[in-house]
Amino acid sequence: MPPVAPVDLDGLQAQLQQRMLESGEWDRIKFVLASKLNDSGWTDDLRNRSKERARTMEPLSFATLLRELAPHAQNSMPLAVRKEAVALIRGYLEKQFE
Repeated sequence: MPPVAPVDLDGLQAQLQQRMLESGEWDRIKFVLASKLNDSGWTDDLRNRSKERARTMEPLSFATLLRELAPHAQNSMPLAVRKEAVALIRGYLEKQFE
């Protein structure tokens, strides 16, 4: 059996991202995700948390705000929305490797 060549995962990811951008799939998935998050109230919750934290932050720093709120944003995403986004991405990837 011949040796298996190493896979350049970073290069493969970059190629797939480029294909998604060029095909419009990235925008479609982003739109679906944004709509679902907005419908679930997640967007408003995160916006409100951001405003409250920014009001008390001295000095105001976007990087700090992002670092502090990112864990909550990731952990509070509704499971159904996360599953749908993953399914859309997985479906696109499966089509690319048929």
